[in-house]
Amino acid sequence: LRPGGSAPQQDPAGGADGLALASDPGGTLNFLAMVENLQGDSGRGYYLEMLIGTPPQALNILVDTGSSNFAVAGVPDPDVTSYFDAELSSTYRSEGIEVTVKYSQGSWTGVLGTDVITMPKGIYGSYTVNIATILESENFFLPGVKWHGILGLAYDALAKPSSSVETFFDSLVRQAKIPNIFSLQMCGAGLPVSGSGTNGGSLVLGGIEPSLYTGDIWYTPIKEEWYYQVEILKLEVGGQNLQLDCREYNADKAIVDSGTTLLRLPEKVFSAVVQAIARTSLIQEFSSGFWTGSQLACWDKTERPWSLFPKLSIYLRDENSSRSFRISILPQLYIQPILGIGENLQCYRFGISSSTNALVIGATVMEGFYVIFDRAQRRVGFAVSPCAEADGSPVSEIEGPFTTADVASNCVSSVSFHEPVLWIASYALMSLCGVILLVLIILLLIPPRCQHRYTDNDVVNDESSLVRHRWK
Repeated sequence: LRPGGSAPQQDPAGGADGLALASDPGGTLNFLAMVENLQGDSGRGYYLEMLIGTPPQALNILVDTGSSNFAVAGVPDPDVTSYFDAELSSTYRSEGIEVTVKYSQGSWTGVLGTDVITMPKGIYGSYTVNIATILESENFFLPGVKWHGILGLAYDALAKPSSSVETFFDSLVRQAKIPNIFSLQMCGAGLPVSGSGTNGGSLVLGGIEPSLYTGDIWYTPIKEEWYYQVEILKLEVGGQNLQLDCREYNADKAIVDSGTTLLRLPEKVFSAVVQAIARTSLIQEFSSGFWTGSQLACWDKTERPWSLFPKLSIYLRDENSSRSFRISILPQLYIQPILGIGENLQCYRFGISSSTNALVIGATVMEGFYVIFDRAQRRVGFAVSPCAEADGSPVSEIEGPFTTADVASNCVSSVSFHEPVLWIASYALMSLCGVILLVLIILLLIPPRCQHRYTDNDVVNDESSLVRHRWK
């Protein structure tokens, strides 16, 4: 399994080129000022403080690399402590365009507008950005969350209602003239989920901060610029290959998403992982409800159950396509403590779940690494995070390079059915159907001598709900 040798890959971003990113002639970048600018936990997400409007209104904004709209609560909501009151901002401009976004959990509807923002622990200066004020939502704001909006950092292909809506980060790159790269560290390894929301983290806009990682940065290409879609070659549990076709791991996509709590696996992969963990763990009998997320497993507070479970490794294709590298998480990251239920017990949840439409590298994995979203060079980088420790020991690893001779040359389906393609196909098919229908109507209504005169009732209108509602 390790025929590629163990020589470390040289990391351009960690060397001279990476330092070059830290220099900015405009003087707007100070990466150290962005260290620990996030708060939160893996159960409810990590958020950044932002000042919106004139005079500024302070809100906490969830950092989400799996969507592309910047949106904030625009009216009071029982589950949020603050909201953005657009009427109090002299710089707010409404576009009057309704927008709806649906996530894997929850949805919201709001109105697009623009306003100025500043970030107390971000890039210096004020910038005008697109912002959606959320007027209605369902299962989006949850009880106890300490954030009041969402910062979508994915590509404009996912922006609603169309890709013409410039994303927040694209606006920063254009106005602040920063490099088209950001990086993310979330520090919550081994700490209780859904807790006080005081775990730290860092969102570095415009580059890479050397103090946030150790060792080398390993890069994998971005396969499609919509989500941060990557190519996964294989999975190992306890050092044993699952022996699945590599296309199973990428069905129908594999993405890196900070807005997803767990590591989500396609159903076939999830089943294989659960069987492998159960087989290699030191626990003979285990409730099925633990694996499906419906039950917690509890141990005496003096015990540490992590030694009972195996390491989980994900192999990603290297920029050199004939090589790969693996990111590994120890059970401290996927057997996650929940705040104490009883006096003498500590309970844990399973940090992996099944998915019907994607493999999602969410917070369960990302908390082990410093993740670099290098949009300029179309790649995602991983490096070991120094905050990924539990009881003083590292809980994540990166190793490589390995050969890819044992996997297919392409593990991603050649047909990419993501949203822009679907909408082009939908419009094309509807146009074709409309033309055919119009011809048929004309043929039916025109008598042989062409004496019929058209009335308003002959006009065909397409009011398809598919056209009017664009849901993610």
